[in-house]
Parts: sequence; structure tokens; C-alpha cells
Amino acid sequence: MTKAQAKQLLVCVDNEGYSASLEKRKIYVALSDREAEKQGLVRIIDESGEDYLYPKTFFRVISLPQSVKKAVLAAA
Repeated sequence: MTKAQAKQLLVCVDNEGYSASLEKRKIYVALSDREAEKQGLVRIIDESGEDYLYPKTFFRVISLPQSVKKAVLAAA
């Protein structure tokens, strides 16, 4: 799996209990974590710049044109 394939872009739709770590309507980079997914969690690089597990229901997958996705990932 390449680095680009291992990352996905998600938008935050809920941050209840995590307002210091997550901003609603912000795009986040999600890292592949099969074990977390089995538990209904997603590994997100949050406001601290570190990756943490959050409820998957807090996010929605977004699809962007490849050039935009590349730019977002480069800025992350």
C-alpha cells in the first residue's frame, strides 16, 4: 500500500466531547487502521498534529479531485 493510498480525507461533522481536538466542518487526514475500524473508530491526525482514535460516526468521507487531494495532503 502506498502512502497516498493509506490516507483518506474526512470531514468532521461532530466533535462532542472533543472540541479542543476536532473542529466541525474541517477536513482531516485519516490513517489506515484496520483494528480501529473493527471497533467503529478512525485514526485521525487532529489539531495537535498527532494521530488519535475517534468515533467513525464523527466523520464523513469526502471525494476531491486528485489535484486538490494531493494539495490537501501536502499541506497536512
